[in-house]
Amino acid sequence: MKIPIPAPVYLETYERGELEDRIETLMAILNECNLCPRACGVNRNRGETGYCKSDNHLTVSSVQSHFGEEDVLVGTHGSGTIFLTNCNLGCLYCQNYDISHLGHGQKMTGEELARSMLRLQRMGCHNVNFVTPTHFTPQIVKALKIAIENGLHIPLVYNCGGYESKSTIALLDGIVDVYMPDIKYGDEESAKKYSNASDYFAVCKDAVKEMHRQVGDLTVDERGIAVRGLLIRHLVLPNDLAGSAKVFEFIATEISEESYVNIMLQYRPMYKAYEYEELNRGLKMSEYLAALDSAKKWGLHRGAEQI
Repeated sequence: MKIPIPAPVYLETYERGELEDRIETLMAILNECNLCPRACGVNRNRGETGYCKSDNHLTVSSVQSHFGEEDVLVGTHGSGTIFLTNCNLGCLYCQNYDISHLGHGQKMTGEELARSMLRLQRMGCHNVNFVTPTHFTPQIVKALKIAIENGLHIPLVYNCGGYESKSTIALLDGIVDVYMPDIKYGDEESAKKYSNASDYFAVCKDAVKEMHRQVGDLTVDERGIAVRGLLIRHLVLPNDLAGSAKVFEFIATEISEESYVNIMLQYRPMYKAYEYEELNRGLKMSEYLAALDSAKKWGLHRGAEQI
């Protein structure tokens, strides 16, 4: 559905005076961190680190206009991606393992992050796309306030791995315009073995339901650019290790058949995947086509030309 270009939701939240309260609540969580489902309980404001290896200092790997995202995000001038360092998942096949596992990146203040957001806007980017934001959510929202006060007015994209706490996502209501979670697994055994998160699917389902409650199905403006809604990614793994059919069933029956789903075929063995025979190869086209057939069976039809 195409609509006129709307103002980002965070502007109204700011104008109502609610953003400061959200910042305060989110920053306080860092005193006994349970931002994500791992709920490590460490005091990140005192320099302690948990599973994500992050204290209260924001760390960023790169800021760039990116043309490799979905067409509805990229448009003509690119998606303004900000890649955050570290991650709350442990995916042993991660293609960005140098950032997520090895921690490559530089510390950045809130003021610097705000300036980066504004620079992306000046470059003509259609959105500010935070990649792996989960563990830095408080710092991002704090920087957002600074950016708003200096003229930010393009949508925010929350581009995450799907392992999110529903309570944290609830605090982003009226702040995030486009949620872009992975739904990596419909299989608990694979989630435990390959991402060290046995409760992944149950947790992800709750979080994605909350995301959809806030923003609904994906809508695009008159230019065909995403302005609000839910965009789901699912990476098909070799040997059906992701349990794709269960993922599609959940989306169709508990979210919406109108969900925008990018079913991705670009899996290749990276990082530690070579140590696992079942992951130590690329995806077969027959496996990808089987996943597409499953999505069609459940009535999904938005998000990839092949569906």
